[in-house]
Amino acid sequence: MSWTDERVETLKKMWAEGQSASQIAKELGGVTRNAVIGKVHRLGLSNRTPGKGEGEADPAPEAAKAAAPQPKPAAAPKAEAPRPPRPEPEVRPAAPPTPMRKPVVPAGQPLPPQPSANEISPEALAKVGEIEKKARRLSLMELTERTCKWPIGDPATEDFWFCGLPAQPGKPYCEAHVGVAFQPMSARRDRRR
Repeated sequence: MSWTDERVETLKKMWAEGQSASQIAKELGGVTRNAVIGKVHRLGLSNRTPGKGEGEADPAPEAAKAAAPQPKPAAAPKAEAPRPPRPEPEVRPAAPPTPMRKPVVPAGQPLPPQPSANEISPEALAKVGEIEKKARRLSLMELTERTCKWPIGDPATEDFWFCGLPAQPGKPYCEAHVGVAFQPMSARRDRRR
C-alpha cells in the first residue's frame, strides 16, 4: 500500500475530525492502525487535544464550550495569622566526600603501591638481595628451561635483566626467588589476619 496524495488528504481530514487511527485504517483499507499512527507522526499531525481517548470524536467543541457552566470566581483568600519565625537550622561543616571507586590509572603509568596480604618477610628479602648480587644477569633471549626467570629492574630501561641462576626442578625460579614467589598456604593465611 502506498500513501497517495488522495489517501494522505483523507487521513489529514479524518485526523482533524478526531477519528481514531483504527477508524482511519478501516476507512482507507489496506493499512494498519500502526501505519496510520506512523504517517500521522511523519506528517506532524499528532497535536490533538490531550485527554481524548482513541475513538472519541470531539462533540462540537464550540457548542460544548458555550453550554458549559462558567466557573465562579474564587473568593478572596482569608488573611492568615502571622506565623512564628522558624529557628535557623544548625549549620554543620560538611564531611569530606568519600571516594566511591579507586582512581583510574592511565595506561602506561605505574600503579600506585597497593597494600598486600602477601608481604614478604625481611629474611627472604635479604636472601634475595644476596642472590641478586651473584645473579648471571641474562637477557630474555638467553633464558632456558634451567635458568631462573625472575625479572629484575624496569623493563622499559636498558638496565633490565633476569636472574639466570639454576632454577629449581619444576619451577621457573632459583631457590631464593621460589621462596618469595611461592609461599606456603598457612603463611599467607596468617598474614591476612
